[in-house]
Amino acid sequence: MYKPFDFDPNKKYPIIEYVYPGPQTEAVNKAFSKGMDRTERLAQFGYIVITVGNRGGNPSRSKWYHTYGYGNLRDYGLADKKTAIEQLASKYSYIDDTKVGITGHSGGGFMSTAAMLVYPNFFKAAVSNAGNHDNSIYNRWWSEKHHGVKEVISLKGDTSFKYSIDKNPDLAKNLKGHLLLMHGDVDNNVHPANSIRVANALMKAGKRFDFLIIPGQRHGFGDMTEYAFWKLADHFNKYLIGDFSNPEDVDLVEMDRDIEKTGK
Repeated sequence: MYKPFDFDPNKKYPIIEYVYPGPQTEAVNKAFSKGMDRTERLAQFGYIVITVGNRGGNPSRSKWYHTYGYGNLRDYGLADKKTAIEQLASKYSYIDDTKVGITGHSGGGFMSTAAMLVYPNFFKAAVSNAGNHDNSIYNRWWSEKHHGVKEVISLKGDTSFKYSIDKNPDLAKNLKGHLLLMHGDVDNNVHPANSIRVANALMKAGKRFDFLIIPGQRHGFGDMTEYAFWKLADHFNKYLIGDFSNPEDVDLVEMDRDIEKTGK
């Protein structure tokens, strides 16, 4: 759990969950270090930020734990993410569980959008970066390996293989909260068509959302990472805190200050 530097236990804070579903690894940090933009840096705007290891998220625990999500690769960790916030809010009065955000990158982008669509009344805002929202167009080594391929034998004895992971575009009609999709236009891991298919489904469902293409950037956003962070922060500040300050100021003044100091 990450808190603002001026944390006051008598105040109420929105909560944001930084997620990565695994199942080949977890995003829960085991040590503190500088530059952890998605957790402690984000908390400084006035949030409680948490990371939670969901069942199925790490092969180091046990086979049962690792294969918990086998055959349910989109939704297997969502209940754990939601329950963690509910239990923390019941324990700590400074957590406002009516203002819940969620964000992640890659598999976390996949999961954060899914959370908005599976639990639309609980998660109020999300920023989903480079998400593999439609695994039918993602690579085989991750999705087929961890989701599984079902062997089907016909009455004639012929064998075929069925592979299908639930897709985020299929649930687009469920969106109620505020979603921002970001994706690099030359992503070399998760093809940008993944986010485009979600956008297409949301438009057809008549939903409002935001979509930002990061020009010339691969999976990690490269030298646009800082810009993407401030877009993420703006999104949550607007929809979880209600910070509409300087609505006519289009400059990212924080980045301008850094440019002045460093010269680049």
